[in-house]
Amino acid sequence: MFRRKTLAHLIGSLALAAIPLASHAADIVLKASHQFPGGKGDVRDEMVQMIARDVAAAKVGLEIKVYPASSLVKAAEQWKAMQTGQIDMTSFPLDYASGFHPQFGATLMPGLVKNHDHAQRLNKSPFMAEIHKVVEDGGAKVLADAWLAGAFGGKDKCIRTPADAAGVKVRSAGATFSQMWAGAGASIVSIPSNEVYNALQQGVAQATDTSTASMTSFRLYEQLKCVTAPGDNALWFMYEPVLISKRSWDKLDDKQKAALTAASKKAEAYFSAESKKLDDKMIEAFKKGGSEVVTMTEAEADAWRAIAQKTSYKEFADKVPGGKELIEKALSVK
Repeated sequence: MFRRKTLAHLIGSLALAAIPLASHAADIVLKASHQFPGGKGDVRDEMVQMIARDVAAAKVGLEIKVYPASSLVKAAEQWKAMQTGQIDMTSFPLDYASGFHPQFGATLMPGLVKNHDHAQRLNKSPFMAEIHKVVEDGGAKVLADAWLAGAFGGKDKCIRTPADAAGVKVRSAGATFSQMWAGAGASIVSIPSNEVYNALQQGVAQATDTSTASMTSFRLYEQLKCVTAPGDNALWFMYEPVLISKRSWDKLDDKQKAALTAASKKAEAYFSAESKKLDDKMIEAFKKGGSEVVTMTEAEADAWRAIAQKTSYKEFADKVPGGKELIEKALSVK
């Protein structure tokens, strides 16, 4: 009898001890989705993982579950998935959502961002304030700004001036760049990024533009004779922010919002530092592979912008509400 009472008392004590543990469980769980490889060192994945870890460490009753590599939602569907409540947060190229909000096309526009330092100045400008407003009007909120640099690569020669592109078959990352390439006399090849290597190998494409990260991860140094690195006069930058749906944000209390905001700003600073290193890694990989590495002079970059003025910028100004003003706001940031 004594043993049974002791056992019962022990079980009861353990049950009571478990109650405080349960109170530490997350009151709100947010689902964060992105398209990038998980746990393999991709800085975009690590940015989101950092936010999740720091929010958990804050112990404010908030947990973020990260779903990388399009494991929950396909890359191009993440904006819509936020609006429908399928996911709460995402990190993705904002240009992917330009079908919903054409103003987002300005975030992958030739020559608007010159280098990483310029991107930081742009973040504090009326241009980005307008982009943030369109995001918020669309039902989301920017938690962290992030810009990723890109490069040009040529299979047979360096691509530095518009004249270098004449008659060349080019695979481009987006519509705005395709318009500029075409304006320089290039032929546009429309294929996804994971097919660029084979296209270059088979002669279907002779040049490409893409992020410095993709230049390295897809081993394009094995196919390209020359790469034009971002340097101080880049033409290719893509905006890839971390977003949260307004519906999910509004569910959080003040402590949770503060913890999420602090974690996001820390991750933003991390990404800014690491994105520069991606350019260095690309340069190292291409040099090691025997490719030539060049950068554009200011005059060469201006020659491309002159082409963009007549093509990409004009198309954007003519077809996008407020497009002309957006371009002017971005170009005004020195």
